[in-house]
Amino acid sequence: MTDCKKLRPGGTYDGKQGFSYFEGIAKETAGAQGICMHLLTVPPGGRAKAHKHATHETAIYVISGRAKMYWGERLEHCMETGPGDMIYIPADVPHLPLNDGDEPAVAVIARTDPHEQESVVLLPELEALVPA
Repeated sequence: MTDCKKLRPGGTYDGKQGFSYFEGIAKETAGAQGICMHLLTVPPGGRAKAHKHATHETAIYVISGRAKMYWGERLEHCMETGPGDMIYIPADVPHLPLNDGDEPAVAVIARTDPHEQESVVLLPELEALVPA
């Protein structure tokens, strides 16, 4: 039997997507086998790189602030998010989140990839489809 673990967001790491994440639950920190969970703060003007998570689903809970997420094969859809919203992103769906507001957006992100960054696939060919 493995041990339960309690962690507090402490250190940060830079994700391939262009954001800095607070370390959380992952294979590397807790020995997770099928899930990761991190805290993300997107500063005003912050924008991720277009990407998808190969074979892994993502769930997001927005704690504070507002952000937009473009998604779809050509990033043709736009979803506005705010405090209390829960967002589901199916595996392999291209997306690009950004904060065009004037306050930080804070969210809890969970993914079915215990390594968190292992399934990230950057999609630079989609970058120009979302206005700066």
